[in-house]
Amino acid sequence: MQDGEAIYKGVCQGCHMPDAKGAVGAGMYPALVKNENLETAGYPVGVIVKGQKAMPPLGPYFTDVQVANVANYVRSHFGNKYKDKVKPEDVKLMR
Repeated sequence: MQDGEAIYKGVCQGCHMPDAKGAVGAGMYPALVKNENLETAGYPVGVIVKGQKAMPPLGPYFTDVQVANVANYVRSHFGNKYKDKVKPEDVKLMR
């Protein structure tokens, strides 16, 4: 699975929800809709790779290409319109 949308639907939407509006339940899963934290391309990469608060680190399970693809998907969907792309080389530097 390399496609950012497929990764989001297969892994991320379980907590962040299909519409990326997040959820509150056993924990707080932040909304990704129009999320200003995503403006900095390195932010979602760091969170995906290293984890943050309730989100576990997923870096060991994803390649650099997969991390870049899902970060780019989230940064360009759900009302986010960030144009600068995360490259696999960027992910490699953040590991």
